[in-house]
Amino acid sequence: MNNQKFQNAIALTGGISTGKSTVCNLLKLHGFSIIDADNIAHRLLDLNSDKIAILFGNEYVENGKVIRKELGKIIFSNEENKLKLEALLHPLIYEEIKKEALRLEDCGKPYFIDIPLFFEKMSYPVKSTLVIYTPKDIQVQRLMQRDSINENEALLKISNQMDIEKKKELADRFIDNSKDLKHLQNEIEKYIKEIL
Repeated sequence: MNNQKFQNAIALTGGISTGKSTVCNLLKLHGFSIIDADNIAHRLLDLNSDKIAILFGNEYVENGKVIRKELGKIIFSNEENKLKLEALLHPLIYEEIKKEALRLEDCGKPYFIDIPLFFEKMSYPVKSTLVIYTPKDIQVQRLMQRDSINENEALLKISNQMDIEKKKELADRFIDNSKDLKHLQNEIEKYIKEIL
């Protein structure tokens, strides 16, 4: 696939609990379109619940819907399960993102693809990258609070992704989300001026 299809795309990424969703919501308020890889993944999980039951067992599916929290437990703690799930979902997610991107390319203006594992997978030919950055200690605190989990569980989830400092290094630009909402809004406004 050539880069033409993702010409105006900016890959938005970061770590778990660095504030990607908040940034996406603020970018939407500024009129930007967002393709959300996680939303697509959740939709595809349910559409493929029969395959999930075959791969992992019926106990992870209820009324045609995948019990994501339960499935997550065996995915985050087991590399083999993680790879099995990715082999099923990633090609499907890619096709959906490609479809949505083609539609947005017609508008001729920048749009964002929110891909948490952009640098881990490197399977999207998107030139511009933006990392939502929070130091790891803050990331851990936020994740513990968000998911009501202990520090060890939070660290396990975070360890499934590339280190946030490494992502920050790889990105074209980053938005610092280590302070309050006002600071984050200022960071976003500054960034928008740069890309438009």
